[in-house]
Amino acid sequence: MEPIIETRDLTRRFGELTAVDHLNLTVAPGEIFGLVGPDGAGKTTTLRLLCGLIDPTEGSARVAGHDVAREAQAVKDQIGYMAQRFGLYGDLTVEENMVFYSDLFAITGAERDKLTAELLRMTRMEEFRGRQAGKLSGGMKQKLALMCTLLHRPKILFLDEPTNGVDPVSRRDFWAILYQLLKEGITIFMTTAYLDEAERCNRVGLMYKGKLIRCQAPEEMKRETDSTNLEGAFVKTIHAVAGVTRP
Repeated sequence: MEPIIETRDLTRRFGELTAVDHLNLTVAPGEIFGLVGPDGAGKTTTLRLLCGLIDPTEGSARVAGHDVAREAQAVKDQIGYMAQRFGLYGDLTVEENMVFYSDLFAITGAERDKLTAELLRMTRMEEFRGRQAGKLSGGMKQKLALMCTLLHRPKILFLDEPTNGVDPVSRRDFWAILYQLLKEGITIFMTTAYLDEAERCNRVGLMYKGKLIRCQAPEEMKRETDSTNLEGAFVKTIHAVAGVTRP
């Protein structure tokens, strides 16, 4: 099976800073892939490169069969990207925000009504469709952002720390939605600051100083580092790369 995401020596520099350093990675269709690492590791820059929002300095990436640098618009037509701060309009209601984003994707009429109803039902947001976005809880804002991202039925969903700062119950609900999307065949590529969420991914990539230093299924990663949890596996891996000797 051809990978739906593939990078070859993907590199991005900002002046003297190398934010992403010769990244080689493949993601299979229908996979949920988690990218983790400390602040400044290059996770968000990687997502922006894969979404065609910034050009690579070196190397290449293909997403949904398209080169992200040469065919950026074709890539954007196939993906949904949810940034850490999604552009919701606080003075518009849930439904009005969805109408606005539907218009951006040229989705109108019966198709828009059908999609809106499906997404509201899937996220259990039907009773809040008339509430202003600015008056939603953090978890509900994330659900609304996800709905707006899904309106054009993307093949791949890119999520940048989607549950950061969200309460545990809302995080659980959000993951229930993600699993439903996986069943529908959507590929999910996400960054996360929560290691319990990384455990739920099919594979996890650990970034450190712009480099992908380990990429495996969570259980394999724990077994190979002789760790009982992902945090231990990550600490041991980073220490090994950094040349830190543990007492």
